[in-house]
Amino acid sequence: MTQILISVTSIAEAQLALDCGADIIDLKDPSAGALGALPLSLIKEIVGHINGRKLVSATIGDLPMDAETIVKRVTLLAEMQVDYIKIGFFEAADFNTCLAGLKLVTQNGTKLIAVLFAEYDYPESLFELIKEAGFIGIMLDTAKKNGQTFFDYYSVQQRKEFANKILSLDLTFGLAGSLKLENLVMAKQFNPSYIGFRGGVCDDNKRQLALSAEKIMAICNLNVSLL
Repeated sequence: MTQILISVTSIAEAQLALDCGADIIDLKDPSAGALGALPLSLIKEIVGHINGRKLVSATIGDLPMDAETIVKRVTLLAEMQVDYIKIGFFEAADFNTCLAGLKLVTQNGTKLIAVLFAEYDYPESLFELIKEAGFIGIMLDTAKKNGQTFFDYYSVQQRKEFANKILSLDLTFGLAGSLKLENLVMAKQFNPSYIGFRGGVCDDNKRQLALSAEKIMAICNLNVSLL
C-alpha cells in the first residue's frame, strides 16, 4: 500500500497529522527552502512526542553536495533517532565524493533517502551509485515551489521509466512536490512507496501556512479507498 507522508514543522502539526491518518511524519521547515531543516532541538522534541507511533523522516536542509558538510549534518540528525534522513541532490559536477562519504554512514545502519528534483538532469548512472552507497530509497520532488509538479516536468514515459528504474533496484520510491488531492490517483499509478504532501494540505495551498485537517483526512481517506 502506498503510504501518505505529511511534512510538519511543530509538535502541534505532528499531532494533527497523526490524528488525521498520516503514515509518515516528515520534519521540515518550508520557510527555509525546498528541504529546509528544523532545529535539532525541535526535531528531538517532535520525535519524542511521536514516540514510535509512526515512522519519522527529516531533512538535512538545502545543503551543497559537499561530503564533509553533509556527513556532519547527517551524523547529528541520526542522533535524534529519526527513522529516515532525506538528502537533497542539488546540482553538482560530481556526486561520487559525497556518496563515498555517505556510504560509511549507511554502513552504520543510518537509513538515507536521496531526494532528486524534477527540474534537474542527472547522470544515468546516479541511481545505481545511490544504491551502491547504501541508500534505502529515492524520492522525486521539486526544487522550485511554484505550484508545478513532476507531472509538469516529466512525460508519461519518463515517469514510468523513473519509477521502474527505482523499483528494479529494490529501493523505496517516493513522490512529492506541490501535490494535491487531485494528483493522488494519477501519482499512485506509478506504484510509489509513499506520496508526500505539504503545500497541498495547507490553508490556501501555501506551504508556509497552517496544515488543514480536512485536506489531510481527504487525502488519507482517498488513499485507503483506492486499495
